[in-house]
Amino acid sequence: MKKLDTVALALVIVGGLNWGLVAVAKFDLVATIAGGLDFGQTNWFSRLVYGLVGLAAVTELVRLPALARSRGGRPVHAH
Repeated sequence: MKKLDTVALALVIVGGLNWGLVAVAKFDLVATIAGGLDFGQTNWFSRLVYGLVGLAAVTELVRLPALARSRGGRPVHAH
């Protein structure tokens, strides 16, 4: 699972950086890497990247309590 967590974390970071660039500079790095698409446009590659980022976020969200326990922390509970 360590490799899965590493890949998922990397994809979540990529997604976060991309959204940060969108917010600050109106620049979509994934679209640029996927073939110089205009802002908001997609192709198969950009949709694949966006889908993998979303899947990674869900993976990390589901695994968060287990990761917190394994590192000696307590899972966060809403009150």
